[in-house]
Amino acid sequence: MKDKRLGQAMVEYIIIVVVIGVAALAVFGIFGDTLREKFAGATSTLTTTDNAKDAQKEAEKNSADEFRKMDKTGL
Repeated sequence: MKDKRLGQAMVEYIIIVVVIGVAALAVFGIFGDTLREKFAGATSTLTTTDNAKDAQKEAEKNSADEFRKMDKTGL
């Protein structure tokens, strides 16, 4: 009987981890572009001028467009 409870507890922990993982992916999907812009702004503040321009150029890309391009090229 004790083994069944241990197995049940393990399954419950796995379900919790999966739910947290899916929630994290959803949050990152929703706020991904905003996070990219914020990190690019911080990077441009901390780096040289050439790197700052590259970071801002990367931040202007939309993640949905990048996924579409990924589907077409397979990369």
